[in-house]
Formats: sequence, structure tokens, C-alpha cells
Amino acid sequence: MEQILPYLENNIANLYIPKPGIIDVLEIAIISVILYHILIWIRNTRAWLLMKGVVSIMIMFIVAAVLEMNTIIWIAQNVVYIGVIAVIVVLQPELRRALETLGKKNILGAFLPMEFNKIIDEGLFSDKTIKEITKACVEMSKVKTGALIVVSQNDILTEYESTGIRLEALISSQLLINIFEHNTPLHDGAVIVKGDRILSATCYLPLSDNMQLSKDLGTRHRAGVGISEQSDAMTLIVSEETGKISIAYRGQLNRNLRAEDIERYLMKIQNKPKEEKKRRIFKGKSK
Repeated sequence: MEQILPYLENNIANLYIPKPGIIDVLEIAIISVILYHILIWIRNTRAWLLMKGVVSIMIMFIVAAVLEMNTIIWIAQNVVYIGVIAVIVVLQPELRRALETLGKKNILGAFLPMEFNKIIDEGLFSDKTIKEITKACVEMSKVKTGALIVVSQNDILTEYESTGIRLEALISSQLLINIFEHNTPLHDGAVIVKGDRILSATCYLPLSDNMQLSKDLGTRHRAGVGISEQSDAMTLIVSEETGKISIAYRGQLNRNLRAEDIERYLMKIQNKPKEEKKRRIFKGKSK
């Protein structure tokens, strides 16, 4: 014990403890935030299952290294580079979605000119547009006309708009009903709306691979959920079989909606001044 204490005192005295500065604290904070978001991303995607598989393989390779299994070690050294490429290929949709989510946070918005940030206002639509879309959905629901209407916001949907026919027309309930009428050239596919205008019709949308969706839902509903998973758009779906109206937003599907429900959902994404929204909500409560 008498020999250990001087040894510890000597090593503690010679121990160098750096003094952290502002840059060091900032660097630790940035790395912590990045690691936190990476772990959250891994936990909420297929990467979690892949990560468990990678950890299992690493444990086997460590055991092989301890036991000096040279053949297995040689295989591990030559496969590691191919494995990294394979992981990127397998997780390509998740990686793309993660980068898109990072882009939506508008981290640089505070440092960019006001003219650049005005792009966000392009998704502004009026109360009249809400009424026209709601009326069209209700009328099509009565006669069981299938419909798929994508109300886009800040995310750019050019790649999906290009799959359809360009319209650039003002929104009206009559036009929407006519587009989705049976045996018309534009009835098949989705309509993409931006602001107070219909941009394109007969557009193809990505299908959701969410296994939690009900098995009785068809391609129209899965396409509506799919575009809501990959963008901030809100999608209105009218079932051709039952006539029921659904809304997909942020990957969640809300079914069996009424006219007032549709208006409420559209008001949530309507880019209007907060004062005007509060005044409208207060007016509705007084009624």
C-alpha cells in the first residue's frame, strides 16, 4: 500500500488536463447533436436491424481474432470495403429521407436573404380554395368517384409533377370533379395542387411500404400515404369503393372524414398570418 500511494500521487501530478475553450465546447455540442440524430435515425429505420446484424458479425470477428483464426480474419479484411458499399445501397431510401429531413429544418434560414425565404410563401392558398377542395371531395364521395389530391407546401414535387399533364389552372370544385370523372383522359392518377392552382393531373406517386396500413386499402390510399411520407404535402383521398374520404399527412392516414374535418386539416397547413388564424378560430368558437 505504501508503494501504491506514491505511484498514484506521481501519476496524478503529471496528469495533463486540458482547459476547454469556447471552440471545444461548441465542437462537443455539435458532435453530440449529430450523434443524437444519427441514433434516432437508426432507431426509427431498417438501419436498427442492420446495425444489430453488423454488431453480431463484429463480435464473431473479434472472437476469431482472439483465437487467431487467420482465414476468417483474412475474409473480414477483404470484405469490409464491399460491406460499406452494400450498407449504402441497402439503406439508400432511408439515407435520402434523412437528408431530406435535415434540409427541411431550414438551419441556414436565419443567415439567408429575405428574398430567398419568400419561396416558402408560394404554398399560400386562400379560404376559397379550401371551400372548393372540400366541396369537390364531398360531391365525389356521394357518387363514389375515386380521387387523389395532393396539396403541396414547401417541399418541391417537380419530379412527380413531371409524370403527369401540366394544367396550371385555378382551383374550382367543378374542375376537380371533371378531372376525376370516370372515362375521362385525366381521371387516372393524382392531381397536384400548389397555392390556388392545379399544377398537374394524372401524376404518379410513390407507394408506401408501411406494413401497418390496413390490408383493405388499395393503391390510391398507399400512394397518398407514400407522398406524405416523402414530403410535407397533405393528400386527400376519396375511395372509389366506399366513397369515404381520407387524409394522409406526415405518413399518418386519417379515415372517414366529414366536410368540417377536411376544412380543419387544410387550415392547419394554410400559410396565413398567425393573427388571422387566431381571429378566425375565435370567430368560429363564438358561433
